[in-house]
Amino acid sequence: MSELEEIEKRIRKLSPEELAEFRAWFIEFDHLVWDEQIEADSRSGKLDGIVTEALAEFKAGNAREI
Repeated sequence: MSELEEIEKRIRKLSPEELAEFRAWFIEFDHLVWDEQIEADSRSGKLDGIVTEALAEFKAGNAREI
């Protein structure tokens, strides 16, 4: 059994209260990982093209409210 399968098996055995606690923890963890990835991509220049394109659109008056 793979590590992932073992984790899935253990999650299925959690009580409703434990599952709610795990879910809240995992959502926070996932957000932190996402933020770290965005920061790393920004530092490495991976987002430079998107930023340049967005600024050009804004300067051309193509900005829209969201």
